[in-house]
Amino acid sequence: MGEELLSDVVDVAVPIVEAFGVAVISYGALTAFVRLVAGVLGSDAEHSISRARLQLGRLLVVGLEFQLAADILRSAVAPSFDEIGQLAAIAAIRTALNYFLERELHAEQERLETDRPEPGATDRPAPT
Repeated sequence: MGEELLSDVVDVAVPIVEAFGVAVISYGALTAFVRLVAGVLGSDAEHSISRARLQLGRLLVVGLEFQLAADILRSAVAPSFDEIGQLAAIAAIRTALNYFLERELHAEQERLETDRPEPGATDRPAPT
């Protein structure tokens, strides 16, 4: 009885958690696209493109975490060795994707911060 109830709960929870992941990734793609177009049409295209990439990357990481959570839930009820192996492979791939994406996001964030002028700084030379 307990395992059957848990199985029923998981059967309901998995599609919901997967939908959260899809929603986060879709929102990230849409907003990044809007920022990208606005940036290309604006005066600071390079900075806007970098910001769009950072936003998309962060939301991809969150979306992938939701997808991984759904995979873990799916295998929570009496998994077979095949299911455990598949989960391990999926978890390894998604963890590697997250790791490299996080590294790229961190590097991009640092690059943006070093390219940004200090507050109050101007391009005019100091008076002599």
